[in-house]
Amino acid sequence: MNSKLFLSDKDLAARYGVTRATIWRWLAEGRLPETVHIGPNTTRWKKSSIEEHDSRLELATRSAKTAKAAP
Repeated sequence: MNSKLFLSDKDLAARYGVTRATIWRWLAEGRLPETVHIGPNTTRWKKSSIEEHDSRLELATRSAKTAKAAP
């Protein structure tokens, strides 16, 4: 298994500049993609799912800024 295909809660915390507890709270709130269980007590996120999620957030943020700037 290629570990670069999956991200841990620690990886996501570093990526977003938050704590691991925040990552799990965001997951519970539906603010992150679903996880993949790759073993007992081992949960990861698909890197591709996180990248798609980030792209959607970026697009939504740009759209909101554009709509706000329009007269």
